[in-house]
Amino acid sequence: MIENNETIDEFLARYTDDVEEAVRKAAAQEIVPRWRRLAAHEVDQKAGPHDLVTDADRKAELYLTEALAGLLPGSVVVGEEAVHANPASYGAIRGEAPVWIVDPVDGTRQFVRGEEGFCTLVALAQHGVVHASWTYAPADDRLATAVRGRGAFLDGERLYAGPPEPGRELRVATSHPDYTTDEQKRDLLALRTPGVAPRPCGSAGLEYLAVARGESDATAFSWEAAWDHAAGLLLVEEAGGTHLTRTGEPFRITGGNELPFTAARDAATARRVVALLAGEV
Repeated sequence: MIENNETIDEFLARYTDDVEEAVRKAAAQEIVPRWRRLAAHEVDQKAGPHDLVTDADRKAELYLTEALAGLLPGSVVVGEEAVHANPASYGAIRGEAPVWIVDPVDGTRQFVRGEEGFCTLVALAQHGVVHASWTYAPADDRLATAVRGRGAFLDGERLYAGPPEPGRELRVATSHPDYTTDEQKRDLLALRTPGVAPRPCGSAGLEYLAVARGESDATAFSWEAAWDHAAGLLLVEEAGGTHLTRTGEPFRITGGNELPFTAARDAATARRVVALLAGEV
C-alpha cells in the first residue's frame, strides 16, 4: 500500500509484484473458469453484434477495481465496463489522481468464440503519462510488463523490438473492418501499397505485444479508448519502439489525437506508416 508522500515510481519499486498477483488472480478466478464454458445468458451486446461483454469481463473488472484501488489509496480505476455504464467516469484519465486503466478481457469476441487470442490489460498513469503496464494472456500464461525507464519484459525476459529486416514487407495490424467507419476504411486503404502487408487486428493488447517482440512491425488503429492502448503503447516504447499520430505527434491517452495512429518497432517504420496514412507518399 502506498505511503504518505510516496511517488508512483517508489510505489512501483515496491509493489509491481502485488499488481501482477492481482492480474493473475482476476484471470484465474473470473476469466479462465468461463473460457469455453460461457452460457448464452453470460454474453451480452453493448453497441452492436461486434461489441460484446461477458460475465467474465464484468466480474474480472470488479475484482481488479477493488484490488488495485486497495494497493494505491487515492487512485481511481477507469475500466471499460464501468465507463460503458457511466461514460463520465472516463474523465478521470485527465484528472490529478493516479489512474488504473483496465480492460478485463481485451479480445472479448475471441474469448466468446473459445479462441486463445485474448488478454487482460492494466496500466497505471497520471497526468496523461503511463508509468507501468501489465499484459496478461491467460490462455498460455504469458505476462508482459513494462515500467517507464526500466524496460519491457515477457515472462522475465527483456524485450527488444529492433528494426524490421531490410527489404521485407512491413507487417501491419490495422483496425478490424467490423469496427471502422467508411471514412476510416478509406484512411487505412492507404496501407495497401507495395512493401506493406496490412491485416485486420485481433486483440489490441496482443498486437502491441507482437510489435514489442518484433513479430509484427506496426499497428494502425483508428480509435482512442485508453484501455485498449495504454498498456501496449508503454510496452512498445520500453522495447525500443515508438508511436505517432497522423500529424506526427505521440499518441495521447487523454484523447484529442489525429487518427489513425501507429505504434511501430522503430521510428523509421512509424514515420513510414504515418506518411502513408497522411497520403504523403
